[in-house]
This record gives sequence, structure tokens and C-alpha cells, in this order.
Amino acid sequence: MQERNLSELTDQELVQEAKKRKSVSIINALLIGFLIGIVLYSVIKNSLGFFTLIPLFFAYKLINNSKYNNQELENLLKERNLK
Repeated sequence: MQERNLSELTDQELVQEAKKRKSVSIINALLIGFLIGIVLYSVIKNSLGFFTLIPLFFAYKLINNSKYNNQELENLLKERNLK
């Protein structure tokens, strides 16, 4: 199934997409917390090194990816007075 553009979705599909993205954002928050925990443990146990930066990079990618997607969805919900 091809993913359609958000502006092409019906009102009901848009609300369902918002609910789905909310649960995805909770999972992302848990993953980011886990990755930050790994970084803190690594810094306390050893020192700041290359392997400490890898979880930080993944956390950064998770944060940026979810921010842009959710902002577009929020704008469409406000346009259609669904929120």
C-alpha cells in the first residue's frame, strides 16, 4: 500500500493518523530515554568516546524525524477544525 500525502486524507483518516502518530511518539520517547541512559552509563563507567556518540546520533535522528512529521499533521488538523 502506498502512503498518501496528508492533504489527500479524509477527515476520519486524518484523525486516525494523528492517533497512530501519538502512539509512535510515545515509543520514540522511550527509545530516546533508553539511548540517553546508555550514554550516561557509558560516560560514568568509562569516558566520552566514539561509542558514546552513536546513541546520541540515533536519538538526534528520532527527535528530528518526529518533529517535522507531527508539525505538518497539526497544521492540517487546525485547518480542518478537527482538533
